[in-house]
Amino acid sequence: MLHSWLDRWDEQRAWRGEEGKKAADFVLDAERAFPGAKKAASIEEFCVLADSALADPAFFDEPSGSGQVFEREDGWLRFPSGISTDIEANNLVWAKITESGSLDRAMVVFHHWNASARNRQIANFFSLLGITVVEIAMPYHFERSRPGSAHADYMLSPNLGRTIQSVRQAVWDGRKLIAWLKSQGYREISVLGMSLGSWVAGLVAAHDPAVTKASLFLAGGSLADMVWTGRATRSIRESLETEIELADLRRAWGPLDLENHAHGLARPGLDLQLVLARRDKVVLPELSQRFIRRLKDAGARPDILELNCGHYSLAMPPYILFAGLTLKRFLS
Repeated sequence: MLHSWLDRWDEQRAWRGEEGKKAADFVLDAERAFPGAKKAASIEEFCVLADSALADPAFFDEPSGSGQVFEREDGWLRFPSGISTDIEANNLVWAKITESGSLDRAMVVFHHWNASARNRQIANFFSLLGITVVEIAMPYHFERSRPGSAHADYMLSPNLGRTIQSVRQAVWDGRKLIAWLKSQGYREISVLGMSLGSWVAGLVAAHDPAVTKASLFLAGGSLADMVWTGRATRSIRESLETEIELADLRRAWGPLDLENHAHGLARPGLDLQLVLARRDKVVLPELSQRFIRRLKDAGARPDILELNCGHYSLAMPPYILFAGLTLKRFLS
């Protein structure tokens, strides 16, 4: 009875989330994803460029010499993004800092796709435990939103190149923020990602040795599979499925696939946690289980919590309480 109610509640949340989302044109846009590359005239040419990016260990490393101007005021931090886009507001990164009064630990939070507000409860709870919480705005969200947009349609879309650019930008922004936190004296840096934010947090953790703990809520491995099968991305699939096969989409978005970065997530010095929902219709459980197998094959031993709820109902009690207490134990 309870689970049937939860399923209906999750479906209603997903239905409301579809409002304002419209099918957009399928676009390769390789030059946006891979600056300096020649324009890709076919999906195969795009995939070749994606293969090269995946093989490049520095693809998620921001070039040296990029702007390092940070402005802090009234609990906010602002700094220029390492990637310049055609949306001016998106090029300035905003982060909300909730101080703990200690330089011992800091946690960077990467929110979910189309988040409408930062999570004050998480920030206040963990700051009381001595962990400074920094909630970063991912590309095209909050203060970085595209003027006139109803949702963050440039962060995740059927434009293959822009999606790669946006996730890469989010990773660069996160790593720049982490470097700033280290410069301020914070000893231990953790990352927390939620849904799409877990892809970003996972990529950051896989590539940045300054991160010692990574907690990924509602995570899967293949972003392509999540978009193709997930309840929240139907409008994107409608634009994709007439133009590209799933196998090619997996290859095109290979640099964003956390399964391809499993060895980075299994690196010594990184503790990893996954919080999953067994009734998830956005990130299907089989995608999460495949990701877990890949992590274990790479030598990772993640701390795993699986709750019998859906993607959206994870935010409801008692599930969010279980998740929060598990995160508290993991961070301590």
